[in-house]
Amino acid sequence: MNKLKQGFTLLEMVVVITIVSILFLLTIPNIQKVLSVVEEKGCNAQVKVVDAAVLQYRLEHDENPGSVADLISAGYLSEEQAVCSGGRRIAVTNGQASAQ
Repeated sequence: MNKLKQGFTLLEMVVVITIVSILFLLTIPNIQKVLSVVEEKGCNAQVKVVDAAVLQYRLEHDENPGSVADLISAGYLSEEQAVCSGGRRIAVTNGQASAQ
């Protein structure tokens, strides 16, 4: 019997879907880990921007700013620069910025 094969069998489809699902499940934790690392590094970079604004404020006013609000009102920062991308606020304590 010479039988032409047209299409895939149900078993072949199940095997392919299973393999794709396993690969997908293996990559999800890595993607989530990368996203959290990117968010943390972005927040650290934002803290450095606020530290630079604190330094500018200190050089021009001969004192440390009391808060991030002082930097915003003096024009050294915008409202968006006072918050990390993950929603964490940046605070200034003793002339040093840190994410809260």
